[in-house]
Amino acid sequence: MLLLKECNLCPRKCGVDRTKKRGYCQAGSRIKIAYYSLHMWEEPVISGKHGSGTIFFSYCNLRCLYCQNAKISLKGYGKEISYKRLKEIMLLLQEKGAHNINLVTPTHYVPQIAKVLRTIKGKELKIPVVYNTSSYENVGTLKIMNSLVDIYLADLKYFDDNLAIKYSDCKNYFETATMAIDEMYRQVGKVVMGKDGMMKKGLIVRVLLLPGQVHDAKEIIHYLYKTYQDDIYISIMNQYTPITTCSYAELNRKVTEEEYEEVINYALTIGVNKAFIQEGETASESFIPNFDISII
Repeated sequence: MLLLKECNLCPRKCGVDRTKKRGYCQAGSRIKIAYYSLHMWEEPVISGKHGSGTIFFSYCNLRCLYCQNAKISLKGYGKEISYKRLKEIMLLLQEKGAHNINLVTPTHYVPQIAKVLRTIKGKELKIPVVYNTSSYENVGTLKIMNSLVDIYLADLKYFDDNLAIKYSDCKNYFETATMAIDEMYRQVGKVVMGKDGMMKKGLIVRVLLLPGQVHDAKEIIHYLYKTYQDDIYISIMNQYTPITTCSYAELNRKVTEEEYEEVINYALTIGVNKAFIQEGETASESFIPNFDISII
C-alpha cells in the first residue's frame, strides 16, 4: 500500500517504507494482532451483557512507561495475519454475540483495516465498529475511517505536555489529541443509544487518573465539558495499575480513593452529567487480557 511506503499515518511522521524497515511504532506492513475476545471490561454501553468484540493490535505509536499492555504495545507480541483472517475474526466475533467490533490500538494499521471494513461493513458485518485509541492521531488518518467507524473510544491522557514527554515520549500531545478528538466528533456526532441500552454511535473520551495528577485530570475534564457539554460521554478511570517498577517513583503506586473522589467531585461541580466512573477494585492485573496467539 502506498501509505505504508512512506508511513506518516501517525504524528510521529517517520516517513519509513514499512515494507522494508520499521519506524517508531515498530509495526511492519502486515497486520499483527495479539488476541481477540468477547471483552467484558469496557464501559457498560460498549461491553453490555455479551461483551465487546475486541481485537488487540500489536505495537503502538506511544511509549507510555506504565502501559498495562506493554507485552503487545512495546514488545510486539502477536501474530501476523492476512486480510482474509481479519475479516473472519470480525465475523466470528459477531456470530458469538459481540455487541460491536472493538479495534484496540489500530492507528498503524488503518489502511489495512479500512480495506477489510469496506468489503463487509453494512453487509456481512452489521454491528457497530469501535475505534479504541490513545488519540495520538493524525486527522488525515482518521478521515480514512470516516463512515467505517460508529463509535470512537478515545483517551485524553495529558493536559500538561511535560507529562506527555516524561511518561510517553510525546511532544504536543494535548494539541494533537484534541484536534483528533474534534475530527472524531465531526464524524460520529452526538451519542446515539439503541433500545437495548447499547451505544450505536458517538464518542466516549477516557480520562485515566495517574497517581499524583489530580490537577491534570481536572483540566482535561474541564476542557472536554466546556467543548462538548453532554454530547459525549466522559469516562473517568481509576484503574491505573503499576505492573513493573518504573524509574519515576510516583508511578509505582495505585491511585488513592481520595484522589479519585476529588476528581469525581470536581466533574459533578462543573455540571458533568454523562460520565462513567469506576467502583470497587479496578486497579488489578486481573483486568489485563491474557494475550494468547494460539487462538489466532
